[in-house]
Amino acid sequence: MKPNSGTLVINIMNGGKAEAYEGVYQCTARNERGAAISNNIVIRPSRSPLWTKERLEPNHVREGDSLVLHCRPPVGLPPPIIFWMDNAFQRLPQSERVSQGLNGDLYFSNVQPEDTREDYICYARFNHTQTIQQKQPISVKVFSMDSLNDTIAANLSDTDIYGAKPVTERQPVLLTPTGSTSTKVELRGNVLLLECIAAGLPTPVIRWIKEGGELPANRTFFENFKKTLKIIDVSEADSGNYKCIARNILGSAHHVISVTVKAAPYWITAPRNLVLSPGEDGTLICRANGNPKPNISWLANGVPIAIAPEDPSRKVDGDTIIFSHVQERSSAVYQCNASNEYGYLLANAFVNVLAEPPRILTTTNKLYQVIADSPALLDCAYFGSPKPEIEWFKGVKGSILRGNEYIFHDNGTLEIPVAQKDSTGTYTCVARNELGKIQNEVHLEVKDPTMIIKQPEYKVIQRYGQVSFECIIKHDSTLLPTVIWLKDNDALPDDERFLVGKDNLTIMNVTDKDDGTYTCIVNTTLDSVSASAVLTVVARPNPPFDLELTGQLERSVELSWIPGDENNSPITNFVIEYEDGLHEPGVWHYQTEVPGTQTTVQLKLSPYVNYSFRVIAVNEIGRSQPSEPSEQYLTKSANPDENPSNVQGIGSEPDNLVITWESLKGFQSNGPGLQYKVSWRQKDVDDEWTSVIVANVSKYIVSGTPTFVPYEIKVQALNDLGYAPEPSEVIGHSGEDLPMVAPGNVQVHVINSTLAKVHWDPVPLKTVRGHLQGYKVYYWKVQSLSRRSRRHVEKKILTFRGNKTFGMLPGLEPYSSYKLNVRVVNGKGEGPASPDKVFKTPEGVPSSPSFLKITNPTLDSLTLEWGSPTHPNGILISYILKFQPINNTHELGPLVEIRIPANESSMILKNLNYSTRYKFYFNAQTSVGSGSQITEEAVTIMDEAMASRQVDIATQGWFIGLMCAVALLILILLIVCFIRRNKGGKYPVKEKEDAHADPEIQPMKEDDGTFGEYSDAEDHKPLKKGSRTPSDRTVKKEDSDDSLVDYGEGVNGQFNEDGSFIGQYSGKKEKEPAEGNESSEAPSPVNAMNSFV
Repeated sequence: MKPNSGTLVINIMNGGKAEAYEGVYQCTARNERGAAISNNIVIRPSRSPLWTKERLEPNHVREGDSLVLHCRPPVGLPPPIIFWMDNAFQRLPQSERVSQGLNGDLYFSNVQPEDTREDYICYARFNHTQTIQQKQPISVKVFSMDSLNDTIAANLSDTDIYGAKPVTERQPVLLTPTGSTSTKVELRGNVLLLECIAAGLPTPVIRWIKEGGELPANRTFFENFKKTLKIIDVSEADSGNYKCIARNILGSAHHVISVTVKAAPYWITAPRNLVLSPGEDGTLICRANGNPKPNISWLANGVPIAIAPEDPSRKVDGDTIIFSHVQERSSAVYQCNASNEYGYLLANAFVNVLAEPPRILTTTNKLYQVIADSPALLDCAYFGSPKPEIEWFKGVKGSILRGNEYIFHDNGTLEIPVAQKDSTGTYTCVARNELGKIQNEVHLEVKDPTMIIKQPEYKVIQRYGQVSFECIIKHDSTLLPTVIWLKDNDALPDDERFLVGKDNLTIMNVTDKDDGTYTCIVNTTLDSVSASAVLTVVARPNPPFDLELTGQLERSVELSWIPGDENNSPITNFVIEYEDGLHEPGVWHYQTEVPGTQTTVQLKLSPYVNYSFRVIAVNEIGRSQPSEPSEQYLTKSANPDENPSNVQGIGSEPDNLVITWESLKGFQSNGPGLQYKVSWRQKDVDDEWTSVIVANVSKYIVSGTPTFVPYEIKVQALNDLGYAPEPSEVIGHSGEDLPMVAPGNVQVHVINSTLAKVHWDPVPLKTVRGHLQGYKVYYWKVQSLSRRSRRHVEKKILTFRGNKTFGMLPGLEPYSSYKLNVRVVNGKGEGPASPDKVFKTPEGVPSSPSFLKITNPTLDSLTLEWGSPTHPNGILISYILKFQPINNTHELGPLVEIRIPANESSMILKNLNYSTRYKFYFNAQTSVGSGSQITEEAVTIMDEAMASRQVDIATQGWFIGLMCAVALLILILLIVCFIRRNKGGKYPVKEKEDAHADPEIQPMKEDDGTFGEYSDAEDHKPLKKGSRTPSDRTVKKEDSDDSLVDYGEGVNGQFNEDGSFIGQYSGKKEKEPAEGNESSEAPSPVNAMNSFV
C-alpha cells in the first residue's frame, strides 16, 4: 500500500509468481463519518500457451470443391489474434472465395489450382505477453480436371473428353454456421458479430436481412466481403431473427440466427450524496435496469443494512431509503448494489447530517465583463446546512432583485439574460440560514459589442490584378481587438503578395491559387465577430484542344473540340478560323462562331481549298489563345460559284472605257486556271455583245469609244472545270470631256451691304459631256467706291453642287464694286466662263477710328487727335465725341456730346475743370449710321501754387509734432477702450465718429496707395481697375492700378519738384457711355490729402 494513498501496488519484477496474486480485490475507505467500498477488482495472470503437438495430413482436394483449414489456437488470456501467413511471413491473400472466419479457420468456398501450396500457417498473437505462436504448416494439393482427363484420355473418345464440364458447378451450401437456424446472445452496448460463410461454384454472394425489420442504418457494417454482419452498440431493440442468404447462379442457401440482447445492470438513477441538517427529511434512490431485471441491495458503511446498527430515522423501501427527522449520528456512507447474472453495479452515497452557518465560496469583489445584449452570469457559490437562501441586490442601498429580467439558479448564480449598458454596477449576494448570514460583492461591466461596420465584399478580379478586402471595425474603447485574416478557414499563405493592413487585406499580382473565401476575424477578450467574402479569380479561357474533323463531304465537314478551362468566367462563344494552305498558307480567316455551350459545328466548305481549322474561346475577359490546328482537308475542284464583285465602267479618256472589278479570292476560284470573261455593248443600241477572256487580272480597257456614252457591262469567272453562273449586268460610261457651253442669263440681286444672291440658267445636259457635278461662281472686288483706289484682285470661288441654279455670296465689303462669272463643272473639269457681271454694294456703318490720342493737358483743356476709320464703308459725314468727368468716388458725371466735321482730325477741348479725370467716347458716322466707338481717359493738371503750399505745410516741424500728438492720443484711447471692454463696458466713440464722418474725406487704399474704383455709366456699378475691351476690338490698357506714374506714356510720366504732373496722358478705350447726373468734381490725390489735413 502506498503511503497516504489507497493504491495497492503488486510488484513481481523482483520475483514471485503472478498466479499467487490471482483473485478478487475490494478497497474500503473508512473514517469517523462512515466507510465507502470500491467495486470488485479481478486480477488474472495472462497466458500464452503453446500449440499442442499434432500430425497434419496433406489435404488433397478436387478443383471446385470447398475446403476448411482449421486453426484451433490454444486458449489464452486474453484470447489471441489469429492470422494466416506463408513461410515468407507474407499474409495469404483473401477474397470472396477465400476468407478467414471469426474462429480463425480458413475457408475456401471453392478451391482453384493456384491454391496448391505446402505452407498454409496459422499464427496466434498474444498481445499482452507480446508473443506469437505458430501452427505446423498445412499442405494443400488441388487436382484439376485436366490432369484427370490426361490419365484416362486413351480409353475415351474426343467427344467424351471435351463434351463434359471440366469443373462441376454447385449451388451454395453453408460451411458455417451449420444447420438452418442457430442462436446468439449478446450484451447491451457490445458489438454484435454474425457470420455466414458458404461453399459453392461460382463463389456465392452473401446478403443479410432482419426478419420483420430493418438493419439499423448508422450502426450496421459489413466485413470480410459481407460474410460478417457487424452491429455496434446493440440494444434490446436489436433482438430478433437475422437471415443470411448465400446465392449464385445455381440457387441459394440461407441460415437464420436468433439474436437475444441481454443487459448487465445499468443505472436509471444512481444514489447521490445527501447533506441534511438536524431534524430534516431526505431520501436516497437507487434505480437500475437490466435483462434480467437486477436485484437491489443496500449496505451501510460496507455492512449489509440488515445487520448494520439500527437508525430510527431511516427506513428501507426497496430501491429507496427514507430518512425522517435525522440527527447528527445519522451520518453514514450507504452502498447500493444492483446485480444480475451478467454483472453488477455498486455506488456509494454519503449522508452527511451537518449544522453549518452559510459560507460563500466565490471570490470577493470578483469582476465580470460581458458584451451588451449577451447573458451575464454572476456566481455566488455557497455552502451551509440547512441550505442557505440566496438573495441578490444591486448597488449599495439597492432593493432585492426580482422579476422576469433575472434568472436565479439553484447554485446561487444570478443570470441577467440580456445585459445592457445600464446593467453595469456592483451586485451583492446574501446567503442566510437559521445559523447565520453572509454576503459578498461582485462587479459587472457591460461593454459595447465589437462590430464590423464595413465587411469585405465579393470580388471578381482578373489574373495578375490587385484586390483589396476591407474590414473596418468598431469596438469598445476599453477592449483591445486583434484582427486575423483566413483563407478557406486556414491561415493566409506565407507569401509576400499578401499585405495585411490596419483595416484591409491586399493581394498583389493575383493568381488562380488565390481563389477562395477570405474571412476577417476580430477577437477581443470578450467576443469575436467575423465576416467573409469570396474572391473569384477570372482570366481569359484556356484554348480548346483535341480538334477532330468528321463527316467529310465535298462542301461540308463537322468540327468538334474539347473546351479548355473557362477560368471562372463562362465561355460565351467559340470563334472558328480557317487557313487555306493551298492559296494563302499562314493566313487565318474568320469562318464562323457558335455559342459557348456548343462544342461541334457543321462548316460549309468551298471547292479546291486545303482547309485547316482552329478554335478560339471567348469569355467576358477576352479571347483565348488559338487552339492547335486541326488536320488538313483538301476539297475537290468545281466550277466557280460566284462572279467578281464591284464591276464598274468608267472612262479615263474621252475615247475609252475602263472596266474594273474585284478579283475572286484564292478559295473562291473553286479550281485551277482562274480567268474572266469580260463583255460589253453600247446601251440603247441594237449591238451584239463584245467579249474577251483575260487572265486573273482586275481591269480591261476598251478603246475607240464615243465620248460619255452608256455601256452595258458584265464580267464572268471561269476555271479549268467551267464557267460560273451568268453574271448580272451593270451600266458604265465611256470617258468624259470638258463642258462645251457656259451658263446663261446670269443675274445678281444685292440683298444688303455684305450679301448678294446670284441666279443663272442651267446648261443643256448634252453639252456637259460628262457627269454634272455642279456650278462654280468666281467673284472679286474691283474697287472701293469711297476711295476710288484699285488694289490687287483676289478672286473668290463658291461651288454649288448638283443642278442648282442660284447661290448666296456672303462676306462682301460695303460700298464696293464687284464682278463675277459662272462655270459648269463635270468629272473632267470646268467649262467656259459666262460673261463677267458687274454689281455694287451699298454703304454701311464705318469701323472705329484708327486711333484717339489726347495730348497737352492744361488746367482747363486737353488736345484730341484721331485717325479716320480703316474701313469707312461709305462716305463719312461726321465724327461724334462724347465725354464726362469722373469724381473722387469714381462716379460718372454728366455726358457732353460734340459733333465734329468729317474732314477734321484734331481739336482742343476747353473750359474743363482742373485736376479732373475725363472719359471720352469717339466714333465716325456715314449716312447709314454710327460705327464702333473708341474710348480714352485723360486728366487735367492741378494748380501749381496749391501743390507748392501743400508740400510746404507737410514739411513744417509744427505739423509733424501735431501728427505725433494725434497718434499718441489715439494710442491712449485704444488702451482705455481695451480696458473697458475687458470690464464689460461699452465704448461709444466709434459710433460718434461714424455719425459725424466727413463725406469729403476719402482715404487712399492702404495696400498700394491707389484710388478706389468708379462706376461704369453703362450699368451704374463700380468700374474695376482699367476698362473693358469694346466690341469693335479697340485696344485697352491692361489692368491699370491707377498709379499716377501710369498716366504718362511709358517712363516719361513724372512729377516736377513742386508735385505737378508733367507727363502726357494716355487714354483708354471703353464701351458707349450712359448719361449720368453725378457731380463733375474729381479731386486730385493732392486735393484728397488737403481735405484730410
